[in-house]
Amino acid sequence: MKNFIAGLAICTSILTGQVFAQTENTLPDWTFGGFKRPVGVNPVISPDSTSRFFCPMNKRRVDWESNDTFNPAAAIKNGKIVVLYRAEDKAGKAIGMRTSRLGYAESEDGIHFKRRKEPVLFPAEDSQKANEWPGGCEDPRVAVTEDGLYVVIYTQWNKDKARLGVATSRDLLKWEKYGPAFREAYNGKFNNIWTKSGSIVTKLVGDKQVIAKINGKYWLYFGEANVNIATSTDLINWEPVVDSKGELVNLISPRKGYFDSNLTECGPPAIVTDKGIVLLYNGKNDKGEDGDKRFTPNSYCAGQVLFDKNDPTKVLARLDTPFFRPMEPFEKSGQYVAGTVFIEGMVYYKKKWLLYYGCADSRVGVAVYDPAAKTPGDPIPN
Repeated sequence: MKNFIAGLAICTSILTGQVFAQTENTLPDWTFGGFKRPVGVNPVISPDSTSRFFCPMNKRRVDWESNDTFNPAAAIKNGKIVVLYRAEDKAGKAIGMRTSRLGYAESEDGIHFKRRKEPVLFPAEDSQKANEWPGGCEDPRVAVTEDGLYVVIYTQWNKDKARLGVATSRDLLKWEKYGPAFREAYNGKFNNIWTKSGSIVTKLVGDKQVIAKINGKYWLYFGEANVNIATSTDLINWEPVVDSKGELVNLISPRKGYFDSNLTECGPPAIVTDKGIVLLYNGKNDKGEDGDKRFTPNSYCAGQVLFDKNDPTKVLARLDTPFFRPMEPFEKSGQYVAGTVFIEGMVYYKKKWLLYYGCADSRVGVAVYDPAAKTPGDPIPN
């Protein structure tokens, strides 16, 4: 099963265990893709040492996006694409040791962006100071309700513990922070565990991608080591789904010998389709014997998994090979030289899907999928 030819799309039905091999010109019909990198435009967002901002914590002006710009969320506002990207200053010496803030970039074509010179979501002297300082606000995913309320799920990082945080906005510029997503559920049982990467379930209403309700609830896939799930009635307070022992239910987990052998980390907001709920996720390859030998140890590639549209906890199928992987030089150089295409933002815009991703924890890239022309993903090495 591991000797796939290059370009062959493979997936497993969880219900039957059957392996389906599509032709090299297609992906399974439930998937999104393949995504193509527009020629000569990436990366679309890179560090800028001229942007300076008065940090309310440092009490001085800082070059907040001078070191790295990566891991973007994406949304549509007033007919334009807005990307909220994670930006790091030069205050630290390694990944996760600097301060992160979220920048704002706007585009009419999804490729050429006009950026604000100051961040829009950042640590401040507010109710979330203890959760966000000095590490900052990281790795956002954003979705919007039918009445125009944007909800961002992001990582609050105080250099002690990572927590999923929630904030809302009507314009993607001014944000109201609500704090950790799991602070109230089960008397705070999951508030002090490490949580990251929250993907709200969405749907298309006409040409507009909006937050969905299923069985009267909102749903959130989340997790870094495994993919877990939570529900909410207000989009602010989330309750993880647990088993009979009160422990998190792992919907998918790393697989020995595959591209996602070390981590399965949620990507952009999941999408309800006629086939089910599709979650795009980030898979990290293990560096040891459990890893997939066709891919660089510790590299991040992108996978997809299909859930039942009436039961978001039920897995129906999962790609066994990545549909998107590090191939370009800017995806294999920077902070993370093992190679990273870390997907976090995807929008439906002018009948196409635009996927925004972090390139080696250093830049922002874009790839485009035209549903009118379903094609393979990135070719897989022999």
